[in-house]
Amino acid sequence: MEKFTPYLFFNGNCAEALDFYRSCLGGDLDITKVSDSTVKDQMPKETQDKVLYAHFKSKVVEFSASDWLHPTRTPKQGNTVCLYIVGTYEELKDIFNKLAEGADNTSLDSLSKAFFGVYGALTDKYGVRWMFKGDSQD
Repeated sequence: MEKFTPYLFFNGNCAEALDFYRSCLGGDLDITKVSDSTVKDQMPKETQDKVLYAHFKSKVVEFSASDWLHPTRTPKQGNTVCLYIVGTYEELKDIFNKLAEGADNTSLDSLSKAFFGVYGALTDKYGVRWMFKGDSQD
């Protein structure tokens, strides 16, 4: 397993916010917008300028971020920050299943294959949001 880092969600202003953080903290910033990704044709027109994934790293902090893209949920204080774990499917599966015990089923995204590998997310029984990304399970 690599590590876990914070993951921030923004409501359409991710690129602006991360550019601001870079101006304050220095560091490197990589941004992929929906329109520059392999899923651009599968996403609605109104999401094309939104950030699909961003990674910020400076001497003092490192985190990932994106604009809110979930079609049936609304961003609100409390669900825009999560702990982000990256690893192999096998490493993530056990952790995901343990954290899913007692989790909020309305915000559970099962650990499954996505266009970029494996993805899953949940809000645990204590209200903490977790997101998982891994290599393809094939």
